[in-house]
Amino acid sequence: MTNLPVDRFAELRAPAHWQAVDFISDLHLHPGEPQTLGAWWRYLERPPEERADALFILGDLFEVWVGDDALENPDSFGALCARQLHQHSIDTPVFFMCGNRDFLVGPSALSACGMQGLDDPTVLEFMGARWLLSHGDALCLDDTDYLAFRAMVRSAEWQRSFLAQPLAQREAVARDLRERSEARKKSLAHDPALWADVDAEEARRWLRAAGAATLIHGHTHRPATHDLGEGLQRVVLSDWDAAATPARLDILRLRHSGFSHLRP
Repeated sequence: MTNLPVDRFAELRAPAHWQAVDFISDLHLHPGEPQTLGAWWRYLERPPEERADALFILGDLFEVWVGDDALENPDSFGALCARQLHQHSIDTPVFFMCGNRDFLVGPSALSACGMQGLDDPTVLEFMGARWLLSHGDALCLDDTDYLAFRAMVRSAEWQRSFLAQPLAQREAVARDLRERSEARKKSLAHDPALWADVDAEEARRWLRAAGAATLIHGHTHRPATHDLGEGLQRVVLSDWDAAATPARLDILRLRHSGFSHLRP
């Protein structure tokens, strides 16, 4: 099963002066997780000398995003997050790739947050190498129910119909979907090892087509580096949960010396 033609990789070339870039994913920000939100604020408020040259958010920054019109209320949670992120973006470029929870982030939200949108997948040319970036959900080929749902909600027709509904109705739908997701996690004992994972052969196929050796992605909540053979690998980003034991608040930094892991 193929979810994306292999001839459609967007590309981004890093400026020559970049020395380090940060990758994060799956923060799932929402008002009910103040500890995680506080850690995110601390990261954004780091002084310039502690920052990377760019931040790449590879999906699911928000637990849910029901449309950019949610920003019209300046006191809303989304508007608060947008202001904080926009302030960070004044000194540090921020690139955003939507995930399975915030795929409705549109041009208005990108602008309000100071983010530049990225296609999924995108090849980043940095330090003389090519790095393939993705949220990762399209590569979980065994999760057939989700992939059918993904195809439906990513269609222009479905999105037009959904966004035409009143904001309050969309928020109610989002709450229902979140409750179902949490119930499913509970049924699996909150163990990501029981969730569908990235298909290794499909990941290799993407990498070969992109001319890259490393795939960096999130979605699966299983931080690790996987050797795919043939000189290829995939690096999985962590989700964020400040209330977990131990807390999961990982930032992956890539520089000339390789990968390192930071905390807010």
